[in-house]
Amino acid sequence: MSEMDDLAAFASLVEAGSFTQAARRLGCSKGQLSKRIGLLEQGLGISLLYRTTRKLSLTAAGAALLPEAQALVAQATRARQTLARLQEEAVGSVRITAPVSLGDTFFDALQLQFAQAYPHIHIELELSNTYRDLVADGFDLAIRSGEQTDDRLVARPLLSMQELTCASPAYLAAHGEVQTPQLLSQHVCLLNSHYSGAEEWLYHRQHELTRVQVNGPFASNHYSLLKKACLGGAGIARLPSYLVHQELLDGSLVWLLRDYQTRISPVFLVHAYQDGLPKRTQVLADYLLGWFEQRRQELDRLTAQTF
Repeated sequence: MSEMDDLAAFASLVEAGSFTQAARRLGCSKGQLSKRIGLLEQGLGISLLYRTTRKLSLTAAGAALLPEAQALVAQATRARQTLARLQEEAVGSVRITAPVSLGDTFFDALQLQFAQAYPHIHIELELSNTYRDLVADGFDLAIRSGEQTDDRLVARPLLSMQELTCASPAYLAAHGEVQTPQLLSQHVCLLNSHYSGAEEWLYHRQHELTRVQVNGPFASNHYSLLKKACLGGAGIARLPSYLVHQELLDGSLVWLLRDYQTRISPVFLVHAYQDGLPKRTQVLADYLLGWFEQRRQELDRLTAQTF
């Protein structure tokens, strides 16, 4: 037992007035309680109690120590109550790390909708394409793509990311429509330098794989920059579905080669294993899962439309 536990036992003993009553309150035997008080006295190097068969009385040292022990016990109780409230109430800070382009999509929603619903939660959002260790780096949540193999983490499916081949209406008006993947080799394409072999785009259709060599004057490792260039009519880009949701709805981008399947990668919301997530973390996790599910349904409706 720690010295803090022994001080709490001492305060309980004095309050109860006997070893029998105090041991009952503490859920231990009289012998165990007497041993703890003895160890406390031994550690302090001074007697705290006068023991008789009828009653307990405090020595001068015991009387001086008692209010300090009671204050420590009260402080520990308040600390436990504070932690309990944090578990039960949506208050406090939540740290989350997400890929740059993905974080761009839900940042506005966090500022407006979530912040209004939970004004006492402070969110620290780090946008980075660097892998972060949640436990070592002190993050509550993370968004990650690809299969998750870290046994220390709980991974909840957030979305399935598919790259969509997109171009602006202005680009297509100037350079012509793209009906088959092979025609991409005749167009200006915007390349993602994050991936090796960025000049080769793959398409699947009816169990057939088509490989197309593409080229263009601009490459970047950030989807957001590729999207900006695509919107400006600089060329054709393959962009993640979550990043072009609104642009496909409002017509500022056109989804090309919709009959051809491109790479799909699962994206997860992850957090460290623990007995129970604090309320502040749980409500943010639930919000993100619901927000992305709504976007998925809207994109499914868009897919079902005929242009």
